[in-house]
Amino acid sequence: MRRILIVDDDPAVTNYLKVFMMQTGQYEPTVVNDSREVARLLDEAVFDVLLLDMDMPNVTGMDILNERRRKGLDTPTVVLTGVSDVDLAVRAMKLGAFDYLIKPVDDERLLEVIGQAIEHRALRKTIKDLPSELTLASLEHGDAFTQFPTQNPEMIRIFHQAEKLAASNLCIFIRGETGTGKEAIARAIHGASPRRDAPFVVVEASGQDEANFPGFFFGQARNWSGSREETPSILEQAAHGTVFLNQLEALSMPVQVRLLRVIQAGEYYKESSTRILKADVRMIVASTRDLTAPDHRHTFLRDLLYHLMINSISLPPLRDRMGDLPLMAEKFLAEEAAKLGKPLTGFSPEFLEFLTGYSFPSNVQELRTIVAAAAANSEGTTVNLESIPPYISETIRREKTAPREGFRPRPLDEVIREHVHRTLEHFGERRDEAAEALGISREEVDRLAEEDLD
Repeated sequence: MRRILIVDDDPAVTNYLKVFMMQTGQYEPTVVNDSREVARLLDEAVFDVLLLDMDMPNVTGMDILNERRRKGLDTPTVVLTGVSDVDLAVRAMKLGAFDYLIKPVDDERLLEVIGQAIEHRALRKTIKDLPSELTLASLEHGDAFTQFPTQNPEMIRIFHQAEKLAASNLCIFIRGETGTGKEAIARAIHGASPRRDAPFVVVEASGQDEANFPGFFFGQARNWSGSREETPSILEQAAHGTVFLNQLEALSMPVQVRLLRVIQAGEYYKESSTRILKADVRMIVASTRDLTAPDHRHTFLRDLLYHLMINSISLPPLRDRMGDLPLMAEKFLAEEAAKLGKPLTGFSPEFLEFLTGYSFPSNVQELRTIVAAAAANSEGTTVNLESIPPYISETIRREKTAPREGFRPRPLDEVIREHVHRTLEHFGERRDEAAEALGISREEVDRLAEEDLD
């Protein structure tokens, strides 16, 4: 049985939770009413879950979370809070809590969140224990990742991380610049998941009419007069499958609040209705923006952000893995040759050399566009430099020969925080490993990460 530590200064709460947990037959509860005992218990025993009240005398829940972090404990923690303490709960998630529940706690929801916390801990351990030398051949579902020809170690590690996350039902957040392949990696996750035979539905949040988006995404209930017919939600259309929601930053705050409920509890309601519906979908969301940046502080729901950060994947830009350029170009050429019915088999050395050193602002999608345009202009079997349309080649030449412009000096502490944040992303938010790689203390990593996510 799983061991669960229940900490609350109210004996009525702990007695109820103890009996409830014992009745499930899944958990062995240990109850603490005096929060001063928690540090000793966490030192002496290993618990699968910590169920933690926030507002307690002597030692608060926040004190316990800080001590947990200081000691490097990874016990999944679910916070119990009052309605007025939601901001406190979000700060608790920032300190490593998995989720929070508002008192009085719904029994079914409590069991669901505890199960998710245990699942997440197992996933993190699996990802952390991945061998240092990973290969494409060692992927269990390698066929799901064939859209990404690569020899880049970081990309191969991302594939293995994505494959491990695919086995769960947890929401995944994909970050990356325009054209880095966020939708493609989302499709790969779907293809490697138990939901692979169900629908994969893509939703672009950017460009949608803000007033109509809730009805489009959550569905529209038939109104009382019958003048408006019921329409299915995206969540219904993707039943048992995956919803990929791109350009997350474009969502209005009210829609973000409703999306959080889908991610937290798998619940939603249609427009013109108050009836709660269940959503059996896996959510994968994506953004090109750094949603932790100060300019999103008042436009993006902090609560939603910290839920998304739990399972996030960051895709590197093409300029950081130029060794993959020939492989990707060859794949795109084969696809274009088949479409055009041309016997194109490869590139001249000058063609590939010309592309080397270009920054590819639109990343992989831009490379695909260049190859497609050159293939359309080519004769024979080899794509030459002369096949690139003049307007494209001139753009590349200007960038490669022009002096650097638009440089904006930035405060050194801002650059350092950004580097720490990217390093944490690389290590899946594992701060001890990030600290070792950066050559600084765990405490310094905590401080810089805190400043970055405020």
